[in-house]
Amino acid sequence: MVRIIRELKALGFKLYAMSNISAPDYEYLRENVLMDWTLFDGIFISAEAHLRKPEIGFFKNVLSDIRAEPSRVLFVDDKFNNVLSARSTGMYGIVHSSSAETIRQLSNLCLNPITRAQSWLQLNKGKMLSVTSTGHTLDEIFSPLLIVEATGDRSLTKPINIVGQTNFFVDAATMTTDTLPNDLDTTSIGLLSSCAVSDSAAAHKVMDEMLQFKNEDGILQVYFDSKCPRIDPIVCTNVLTLFYRFGRGHQLKDTFAWVQDTLRHRAYTDGTPYYATAEAFLYFLGRLINESAEVRRRIGALFESRLKERFGLPGDALALAMRLLAAAYIDPSLRLLRTGPACVDTYRLRQLQSIDGSWAGGWLYRYGSSDIAIQNHGLTTAFGLKALAVWNEGKSGGVY
Repeated sequence: MVRIIRELKALGFKLYAMSNISAPDYEYLRENVLMDWTLFDGIFISAEAHLRKPEIGFFKNVLSDIRAEPSRVLFVDDKFNNVLSARSTGMYGIVHSSSAETIRQLSNLCLNPITRAQSWLQLNKGKMLSVTSTGHTLDEIFSPLLIVEATGDRSLTKPINIVGQTNFFVDAATMTTDTLPNDLDTTSIGLLSSCAVSDSAAAHKVMDEMLQFKNEDGILQVYFDSKCPRIDPIVCTNVLTLFYRFGRGHQLKDTFAWVQDTLRHRAYTDGTPYYATAEAFLYFLGRLINESAEVRRRIGALFESRLKERFGLPGDALALAMRLLAAAYIDPSLRLLRTGPACVDTYRLRQLQSIDGSWAGGWLYRYGSSDIAIQNHGLTTAFGLKALAVWNEGKSGGVY
């Protein structure tokens, strides 16, 4: 606790103490307890105030003496009744349950979440492997590609250069068939990251190959394998983003129609075969809308309506970040991010940040043939960082 107090003091915060204590006991503490009393900018005791916590008058007297607006004051106490009284005056209150949890909450309220997340990513560069819901570690390509896209920092992952069909796994497949085919999803994300429009030969070659893998409804499949005729609307969305980037979106009319129907009828509510949440669909679809003015014209209004339905709903850190990023994609003016529901989700995202500056958890995708989900600590942190950075650009009243 002393470390975080000193850190906050160095940033200009002031520290005051309120204690229910008699004058003799307070004098004994000052003379016999070894601690750095200079940490405190003021100490208020019940013996001198003739009031005790949780009496509201005690809190109002302190606020008057330190000349502070209640909304600028943070009160920490291990008694809920005391915190309740402090909150009723307009202060922010933390009920102390453990040093670790109080430090986490103090850090999330008082320190810059963006610089903390950036520091964690730098400390863990090249080591951010994915983990399954069964506890197995995966060395895969998809999460690193998204981390680079979110941060713009290629040094955070091992070197990745996609020039053709790509597999989800770096080496041998894990917890699935040993001969898992290359997939259109990872390939699309990789080509969008690696190929510039001005140097598009590799991308066009792969897109020509993708067009050979449609089902009977004309919808693109997940794998470069006609024996695996699986489809997923998020995979289709990512392939559509690739095609629209290179001016070929018109070649996937049936695939686009299915994605549009998925949005219209809210078929994504429980996730998709390969993705765990509704937010994943909305995030990647927002990414497509951001890529194409034509797509924005066709489904932008419906997309915004569906996204607004998600604000305020329960969600882990990754889901919250995806909502905020989807809002930024659909509305470059960041108007949506200034609304009350979006601000609430932003606040919730900040409160989920860990002491070390990262955001843990966040199930993104899953094995299509089972309920085993996959998450990546680095990916959730990269998305949380980007979401707060974007929100910070759009809010009024300065920066963190």
